[in-house]
Amino acid sequence: MAGQLVSRHRLRPVWIALCLALILVVPAAAAKKEPVCVSVNEAVQRVDQDVCVTAHVYEVVEVADGTRFLDLCPPDQPDAQCRFTVVSLPIDRNDIGDLRRYRDQDVKVRGIVRSTHGRMGIVLTHLRQFSGGPEKFRPDPRLLRGFNGQADRPPVRDPNLAPTGRHRSFMDHTDKEPFPGAKK
Repeated sequence: MAGQLVSRHRLRPVWIALCLALILVVPAAAAKKEPVCVSVNEAVQRVDQDVCVTAHVYEVVEVADGTRFLDLCPPDQPDAQCRFTVVSLPIDRNDIGDLRRYRDQDVKVRGIVRSTHGRMGIVLTHLRQFSGGPEKFRPDPRLLRGFNGQADRPPVRDPNLAPTGRHRSFMDHTDKEPFPGAKK
């Protein structure tokens, strides 16, 4: 017994060193590597995937409704052959700022590749997408229909939460089971 106790005390520094090594080494190994950016031609093949795309911005085009496009095709290429674009909607203008500063520069943009009007593209919703960050979260409007933060009803119709109804299974007021120790 005394021999086991002595050996445990001798192993204590080894266990401490092992635990410190695990604390310092494991998070560094488990750290997520920055995703490799793909070219525009490879991004066209990755529909509905979150990818980083590297491209050269030849021009920033703004249409009448305020939608802006980063033109990633060279000027000598016809517009019909241009298969990829980056779109910025007018509602995101405050979060993105001026896109003209990216003209004639190589950029890396992260986003989900989506098909829009026969052309693949990424919707630019936040400035952080240029540094590898995710798009801005937008809730599904179909889930928010009829919801008001000051309404007296819950946002989801659940029969178990209704004050009356025959489908209630939780705290049914029609249940006439007597309390234990109650007089009849």
